Amino acid sequence: MRLRFGDCVFDADARQLLRAERSVAVSPKAFELLDLLIAARPAAVSKTDIHARLWPDVHVSDANLPNLVGKLQAALGEEARRPRIIRTVPRFGYAFCSPARIERPKDEVAPGGSGPVYHLVWGTREIALQPGGNLIGRGAEAAIWIDDESVSRRHARISIGPSGATIEDLGSKNGTYIGGRKLHRASPLSNRDTVRIGPATLTLRVLRRSGSTRSAMGKARR
Repeated sequence: MRLRFGDCVFDADARQLLRAERSVAVSPKAFELLDLLIAARPAAVSKTDIHARLWPDVHVSDANLPNLVGKLQAALGEEARRPRIIRTVPRFGYAFCSPARIERPKDEVAPGGSGPVYHLVWGTREIALQPGGNLIGRGAEAAIWIDDESVSRRHARISIGPSGATIEDLGSKNGTYIGGRKLHRASPLSNRDTVRIGPATLTLRVLRRSGSTRSAMGKARR
């Protein structure tokens, strides 16, 4: 996913942060924090949840998180007293508060093009995946909506780009599994890989476009 807000661009797939079209150097923890806040937007994320994502099973000083937020705000060009991107929620945590829009890289496969088509098969359903980020979760904004209490509102994200499909867990409480293996970082997905989220088992299908009348798109159903 590539997200533009103000003069900044956050590229989750390339793991790059741009400001005024120039790359900004941030630590891996700062990048992960920004990714977490963006994934949860507009909801605030508690300090407890942030600590669990950034420093799992590790005891760190209470000052670590505000120091990390301060460095990230500085990298984003924030004014401490007038935050426009990362908002502090007193006695709770932090929230991403900037208006933002998803950008499609120019070289991404466009619908109707000659590249492969990506679908998720879930039981008798086939769900077409769009170029860019495809959110999986219990929230109304999810492209793949799973209505179960074991599934987080913003649970995972499948990204479709020029190099193929990747999946990442968005700090869910119950985890995302690929072929029975719990996902701990963004991972590539291949044809017929299975993804388990809560009660749902999803299978990725990569269909090659055909110029014939009986095309892959013609056989696909949603």
